Amino acid sequence: MSRPLNVTEKLIKSHLVDGEMKPGTEIGLKIDQTLTQDATGTMVMLELEAMELDEAQTELSCQYVDHNLIQTDFKNPDDHVFLKSAAERFGMWYSRPGNGVSHPIETERFAIPGKTLAGSDSHTPAAGCMGMLAIGSGGLDVAFAIAGEPLYIKMPKVLGVELKGELPDWTSAKDVVLEMLRRYDVDGATGYVIEYFGEGLKNLSTMDRHVIANMGTEMGATSTVFPADGEVRRFMESQERGNEFVELKADEGAEYDKYEELILDDVEPLIALPSSPGNVVPVREVEGQDIYQSYVGSSANPGYRDFWICSEIVKDKTVNDNVSWDINPTSRQIIENMVKNNVMFNLVQSGARIHQAGCNGCIGMGQAPASGQNSLRTVPRNFPDRSGTPEDSVFLVSPETAAASALTGKITDPRDLEDLYNMEYPKFEHPQEIHINTEMLTPPKPKEERGEIKKGPNISTMPDFDELEDFVDVPVLLKMGDDISTDEILRAGAEVLPYRSNIPEISKFTLDVVDANFHDRAMEAKEEHGGHVVIAGENYAQGSSREHAAIAPRYLGMRAVIAKSYARIGWQNLINFGIPPLEFEHDADYEDIDQGDMLAVNDIRSAIENGNEIVIHNKTKDKKYTVKHTFSERQKEAVLYGGVINRFKARKNGSS
Repeated sequence: MSRPLNVTEKLIKSHLVDGEMKPGTEIGLKIDQTLTQDATGTMVMLELEAMELDEAQTELSCQYVDHNLIQTDFKNPDDHVFLKSAAERFGMWYSRPGNGVSHPIETERFAIPGKTLAGSDSHTPAAGCMGMLAIGSGGLDVAFAIAGEPLYIKMPKVLGVELKGELPDWTSAKDVVLEMLRRYDVDGATGYVIEYFGEGLKNLSTMDRHVIANMGTEMGATSTVFPADGEVRRFMESQERGNEFVELKADEGAEYDKYEELILDDVEPLIALPSSPGNVVPVREVEGQDIYQSYVGSSANPGYRDFWICSEIVKDKTVNDNVSWDINPTSRQIIENMVKNNVMFNLVQSGARIHQAGCNGCIGMGQAPASGQNSLRTVPRNFPDRSGTPEDSVFLVSPETAAASALTGKITDPRDLEDLYNMEYPKFEHPQEIHINTEMLTPPKPKEERGEIKKGPNISTMPDFDELEDFVDVPVLLKMGDDISTDEILRAGAEVLPYRSNIPEISKFTLDVVDANFHDRAMEAKEEHGGHVVIAGENYAQGSSREHAAIAPRYLGMRAVIAKSYARIGWQNLINFGIPPLEFEHDADYEDIDQGDMLAVNDIRSAIENGNEIVIHNKTKDKKYTVKHTFSERQKEAVLYGGVINRFKARKNGSS
């Protein structure tokens, strides 16, 4: 008799097509659905074109436009035309600009319990609120999934989090996930799927669970999973998709690799201080600081309830005149329901600035805070410069804390509103009727009606990359510390992301948050030494799934990264584009290497082929260090070929 399985194990077992369910080993999963967005999807479409794909092989694939909505010149609108034509060409759904953020729309319209979802966005695990196994990946991994290939990951362990009790007034799901971040920081769940269970679930709606699942990514988790229970059924019925509901729960007696208990009754209003989602303290500890901005919306707080609670808090009041009160609706459907139920009226009357449905300021696309001013946001990340303002001061908070602080002009514990405004906590009840809007979702066209892909002048082809070679004298161009994010490696924002389909241009912004002269120095090193390496501490390349953080450095001649450890998606993206992510065997060696040291390795190909240890010679100090890798056989091939695309082409042409 087989042992009882948890939800994560059930999802993996039902989709396993390669490998064994042994933690740490590589497995291949059949992917049912894919999600791409415009910041990453342009590369996916170019990759599908390079692969000469005829048609998407998934049950459903959708291309969203939610990041790059600002149209100050031709670049973004040209990419929108390109993405619509490519989605049409490959038989995919297309979500038009202004329809909203991919994650809540995916939950509203497409998510089905028991299915798998691969998305070229790191917050794809938000769909785990629906009993799905949803995994964020680099664009190239998603392109292969669209082509019908398995998604390869390391078999995760499962962190079971038992929820007990009920949230107190003035707290919400954002405080729950901030409490988890307080416990696990930005890498404490690396190698795990977080699975929530327990009687406390009955007090969390599907969109509450979406908030929690979304930000599991910030802990380094492979994904986050909830059971598909009666609440998920209720949600799907409200979205007129009740016929697609499938119950999915853990077997009685199911076990977890690690267990955590979270008492909801003990949760208090929390806040993540600049500049990390893991820098969490109670709001009480920092209350009273002046704020410039209070921002509500994003994939981390996308539900109707999140806007409703803010509207009730500010109803018949005006926010402080020093505060920019920024409201970012997350889908066209939510906007319609906000209008219908006077939520929008209350917000506008209070002084809110209403923005179009999309990611907007969360990704640095507008709404940047003033210099030297504090910004409170319900977004998932507050990495340095992500807001668009250098040396920004961004705090992550719940909608309750955001609204309370907007009223007072200072960081405010929302529980204080009872005394300040004689206010009772507004009790949310789900609307009896939800207005459904699908007008800006374009379904796949029949094959005979599909046109050609349209490309504007800013869209370039994928660069060609050479196979892996030994390096004799290459400089350590940059030495970095721990937790370097993809926003620091290749930042987002209105200045940068319009070049997402133009690698030579976007490469000019590589690591400029860390070193403003990095691009020029990299080009000099490429010309003089044939490339460079970079050194980093723990958790290199955390954050966004944006594969530009690997492609652009590769274009600039990056030969290897040597770090103490890596974030999952960033590590995989480096492999996909032929940059070996190597790890120090001894952490002390990290301390010994300095920026400017010249490094050499003479047998890197044979070392990768025949084992997992590589000897690096520091020619400047005449010292040798042992570094290692954890590549699967498939990944070894990819690195040796100079990337997954080269490997694919070689196999397609009959060579191996």
